[in-house]
Amino acid sequence: MALASKSSPRVELARAKVNLALHITGRQPDGYHLLDSLVVFPQIGDRLAIEAAGELDLQVEGPFARDLTGPVEENLILKAVRSFAEKAGIDVPQVRLTLTKRLPVASGIGGGSSDAATTLRLLEDFTGTYLAEEDLHALALTLGADVPVCLFPEPQIMRGIGGDLSAGPDLPPCGIVLVNPRVGVSTPEVFKSMEQRDNAPMDLMPEKFETLASLVAYLASCRNDLQDPAKGLCPEIGQVLSELEADTRVDLARMSGSGATCFGLCELNAAMDVERALRSSHPDWWIASGPLS
Repeated sequence: MALASKSSPRVELARAKVNLALHITGRQPDGYHLLDSLVVFPQIGDRLAIEAAGELDLQVEGPFARDLTGPVEENLILKAVRSFAEKAGIDVPQVRLTLTKRLPVASGIGGGSSDAATTLRLLEDFTGTYLAEEDLHALALTLGADVPVCLFPEPQIMRGIGGDLSAGPDLPPCGIVLVNPRVGVSTPEVFKSMEQRDNAPMDLMPEKFETLASLVAYLASCRNDLQDPAKGLCPEIGQVLSELEADTRVDLARMSGSGATCFGLCELNAAMDVERALRSSHPDWWIASGPLS
């Protein structure tokens, strides 16, 4: 299997990480915030390919490639390769990784974390070396707080400072539209602007949502506790949410993570039409749509 994977590039979608709900439930003495969050991974993301090469190499292309500042050698993907090799006790693989950067950088949807997690999954298949789940989780955590949850891109519940993970509910077929106004927002500043940090956790969640209506009804009882602080720092977030809420095809609109990306949930067959309408009125925004899972 490992030999077959080396004969041609293996490609995987590094899915966006979207917080359908994000409750901040406390703060530790060390400054880390405690959270309770429902995380999903829609079929929208960066593209990552791996193939055999004469040396370790990373190529970055795509619409947001230029936004990845800093030396290539410091990219989290290359750090993931070297850390994997060290953890697995193998030589650093001689591979070429090609990242097509289609998600906005630092936009609240975990693009970099998902790229790193996808790299780890690709390396396991490429080398035929599979780490124990707890070792893979520990390795991922050294790369970033959001990398572990991105290892298995399926609905999950995040608690604690993000490392306490459990399986999320089964989701109904539905669509999601992601919108980013292409305006940066500082995550530390968003947390600093919070007035209340000891908020209630999410209500007890069912194991399965049969319909979009039932999912939306549950999420209506939830929040993103970072949304209002982020809107205060970045008014464009409010504009995005207003545009999504004004579209009758959108059943729920909310911000993901610390922003500035927002999402709208809708019927699967309406997602592309919502995307087209937003693109027509806001050609300067980044907009993408697809199945929620």
